[in-house]
Amino acid sequence: MSISAMFARLVEYQRRHGFRATLRRAGVAARRAVLARDMVVFYCDLDPGKLRPVRIPAGFSIERVVSLADFSSADFEQVTSFWNPKLASAHMRERFARGAVLWLVKSGESVAGYGWTLRGGSIEPYYFPLGTDDVQLFDFYVAPKFRGRAIHWLLTGHILQVLAAEGDGRAFADTGEWNDAQLASFRMTKLRLLGRVRAFRVFGRVLTHWKLNEPVREPRPAVAPTGKVTGLLRSNE
Repeated sequence: MSISAMFARLVEYQRRHGFRATLRRAGVAARRAVLARDMVVFYCDLDPGKLRPVRIPAGFSIERVVSLADFSSADFEQVTSFWNPKLASAHMRERFARGAVLWLVKSGESVAGYGWTLRGGSIEPYYFPLGTDDVQLFDFYVAPKFRGRAIHWLLTGHILQVLAAEGDGRAFADTGEWNDAQLASFRMTKLRLLGRVRAFRVFGRVLTHWKLNEPVREPRPAVAPTGKVTGLLRSNE
């Protein structure tokens, strides 16, 4: 993310939440950047025989948006209003132009969350080259009032099943080692741990340091002993 984009997001956060909340948020981000810089990378073989459909709860739906023309004005306004509307609109147009797909989870007419996918490449320089049939999952978000309801898990599982039905290859997803919510969510799907990686961008190139044999800290439990979702799962803020 560019410096200007980061500044715009910070200004928007301050407008919505106030100066003190912004300082706390900045402090948390700084500690993560210094002390928890590793990303945890997951993968999934897109085999339709091993990926069963995810049951979508009553009252919810999942929609696939491939261009701005597919976007209803109401959904577009909701998605872009979650942070800086002007910057979100620009990012959205750029991603659709590159062939990315936006997946929406809706509760009635309300957008509960969303996530992006891109086949055959990555939206930014990645840790390794992706094949033409590989898919990157990135930038998932759950609206505040829908957190704690396994929305992230639901969307991820549904996306993997649909992608597997459409072709082979692998899906890749990653999250910060501090993000207990997404770690728990990914572990509940068919995604499997690839390893931990720290990336450095130098003159447009990505240099990586992998930790393939080091264990990843277990997140807080998100599944009851029966194997059912307990409602404790929360997605990335």
